[in-house]
Amino acid sequence: MTAVAELRKTVASLHRELTRYGLVSWTAGNVSARVPGAGLMVIKPSGVSYDDLGPDAMVVTDLNGELVEGELAPSSDTAAHAYVYRHLPEVGGVAHTHSPYATAWAARGEPIPCVLTMIADEFGGDIPVGPFALIGDDSIGRGIVETLRGSRSPAVLMRNHGPFTVGADARAAVKAAVLVEDVARTVHFAHQLGTPDAIDPQHVDRLYARYRNVYGQ
Repeated sequence: MTAVAELRKTVASLHRELTRYGLVSWTAGNVSARVPGAGLMVIKPSGVSYDDLGPDAMVVTDLNGELVEGELAPSSDTAAHAYVYRHLPEVGGVAHTHSPYATAWAARGEPIPCVLTMIADEFGGDIPVGPFALIGDDSIGRGIVETLRGSRSPAVLMRNHGPFTVGADARAAVKAAVLVEDVARTVHFAHQLGTPDAIDPQHVDRLYARYRNVYGQ
């Protein structure tokens, strides 16, 4: 119960990061976190204003998306998050936004090419596109898992929908959501000037390894 209470606070505060970085509009978007060792997750409720998303508003479901604790209906993307947690045990957090530049790439069905060192660092190569899937069951989750299993990227651009990101915890997933929008915008600008050159794969490997093993504290 202590772990759930702490994750309610964490997930609530991370939703404020989505609005702070301009990644969502109205009530769209969601963040979830796996409850370690419990077969549960904490996720945003459906259709609730971001101004009202305090810890008590967060809901707890099992990893089939069934409500366990909370007064509100879970996010409409709960089945997708639950599918990811069931099939990618290393994932501890999932985020979904409709951030405009990343979603524009998703609308085109086009991967974001690895033409920036930041893309190599965070995403380990091109940011892939996942298949079109309807909301309401685990179809989106299946597309996320199928796409990310063949990629080092923590982000997938679900076709005609928007970005989903994963991480070892919810904070890492939100960080990836912030960065995928940042690089989507920059690469869009670069395309207005011409065709940017892709980074050599061997350099991508070195940048990716350095970012994970050397960068930061």
